[in-house]
Amino acid sequence: MRLAPGASGVALIACDTVASTNEEALRHARAGETGPLWVTARAQTAGRGRRGRAWVSEPGNLFATLLLTDPAPPERAAQLSFVAALAVHDAIVALAPPLARRLALKWPNDVLCAGDKLAGILIEAEGTRPLIVAVGIGVNCRHHPAASELPATDLATAGAAVTAEALFEALSGAMGRRLAEWQDGFAATRAAWLARAGALGGELKVRLGGRELLGRFEAVDEAGRLVLRRPDGGRETIAAGEVFPVAPGASAVGR
Repeated sequence: MRLAPGASGVALIACDTVASTNEEALRHARAGETGPLWVTARAQTAGRGRRGRAWVSEPGNLFATLLLTDPAPPERAAQLSFVAALAVHDAIVALAPPLARRLALKWPNDVLCAGDKLAGILIEAEGTRPLIVAVGIGVNCRHHPAASELPATDLATAGAAVTAEALFEALSGAMGRRLAEWQDGFAATRAAWLARAGALGGELKVRLGGRELLGRFEAVDEAGRLVLRRPDGGRETIAAGEVFPVAPGASAVGR
């Protein structure tokens, strides 16, 4: 693995196998590392996604975490999922331009290709003063897990022969640019994300703990929260939840 040219002030630790790149990055932070530091791995033995789910971590895919210290006030840290999703999108388009029209971003932390999950992002933070943030990114380059509630794919299956090494180099450059954009405020990041959003204006099902909501994906607000227009005309603002598209003509009832 290597960083993009011009990535001054950014360090890289390229590992063979780790439990998870997020955990490895946070371990370095606890030992005094402040970053910016990328940690990559050829394979993970205990990769994880949101809500503690296991992340399939076969060699050939990209597993990378960017460690940052005090990138923004704590209340803005969750917006880094938008920053990272845009950087992944940028990197894939740079290396595989024909995929551009098939890519879309899914709130709050996925990159899709033709509706199937291609990449996921996990933001983990520790402390407040300083605030340590691990921005974990996993991209399916050569492998993807078996079908689940949200079908998955990989770059090779999509017709793009992009290696994890090449993708990381492009990603490290794109992430630097997107971080600089975001640090001037969320507005430009929000606009860029919405321009690439999948299902914008479409029907969504959102799981919130033990209940589900159905509504139309209206917007992402100035804090990064999902704005859902309910069937009764009311609006629901959602800070965290699991989102699934509803096929045209299908029906679901919020409960």
